[in-house]
Amino acid sequence: MRVIFLFSLFFGVLSAKSQDNFSEKLMLMGNQFEITVVAENKDSASVLIGLAVEEIKRIESLISSWDKLSQTSLINRNAGLFAVKVDLELYNLISRSIAISQLTDGAFDITFASMEGVWVFDGTMTSFPLKSEIEKFLSKVGYENIVLDDENHTVFLKNKGMKISFGGIGKGYAAYKAKKVLVDNKVVSGIINASGDLSIWGKQATGEPWKVAITNPFNKEGIFAVLPFSEGSIVTSGNYEKFTVINGQKYSHIINPKTGIPAQGIASVTIFSMNAELADALATAVFVMGKEVGLDRVNQLHDTECVIIDIDGGIITSNNIKISKQ
Repeated sequence: MRVIFLFSLFFGVLSAKSQDNFSEKLMLMGNQFEITVVAENKDSASVLIGLAVEEIKRIESLISSWDKLSQTSLINRNAGLFAVKVDLELYNLISRSIAISQLTDGAFDITFASMEGVWVFDGTMTSFPLKSEIEKFLSKVGYENIVLDDENHTVFLKNKGMKISFGGIGKGYAAYKAKKVLVDNKVVSGIINASGDLSIWGKQATGEPWKVAITNPFNKEGIFAVLPFSEGSIVTSGNYEKFTVINGQKYSHIINPKTGIPAQGIASVTIFSMNAELADALATAVFVMGKEVGLDRVNQLHDTECVIIDIDGGIITSNNIKISKQ
């Protein structure tokens, strides 16, 4: 049985007639990506992986809020001033992000970028931010204040100091676009691992589905459960990734956009979906919404499932998930 670990991929030889597995690890979008394709030889695999890399770089140049030349940065610089005309691709991504915000009652919100710097999760933070500081930045958060013009494809942030960022959806979108490039180039099986955000297609050489192992949030080196997976995207958010400890209490890097306070009660959320960007966004949103509301929301969606592990080790799954616990 082959197992894919979220955040770590281990591959044996995949022999489908004369084909093998070829992988490359690269730093892209400020994260480690691993791109794997099934190809006839190393040279052809390298060309194919290069196509995926170029696509990811293209996406980064479009959506990066750190690149001063990007359209996203231009939108942010002109918040409260005037609308910015953008490429249709970026316009549609923002529109879909707003739709996910509506779906999750604001638990996912790309304007949360305005809160950057209030919380620090590098081990140096020893006390809560001042309430006044949180409230100051929260006044700039709110997807409702993004104004879209469908005719002219312009984006306007109503309030000065507002910012948008695609940190909660960008890796999923980039993985989807990279996968599309590879599929369009006749790659029949592969994996885009965007620092733990997985886009998978095809099967093992045996014809069996991939096996996906959910990381134990209480022991990052351990496996909590194993699930078969053949096609789609898998994203996990966990309180073990980045966190701070204040007065003996652990606080995750996943912050509620409505309160400015780290979400509590959940150790990890794993989303399975045919839609990579939705999986990326929901992994954070369900964490924020909580297990009851989050599970109910997922159960209303088509082709989307989840596994939630609460801070007491309890497992909560959506309707169509069957766990093989290790």
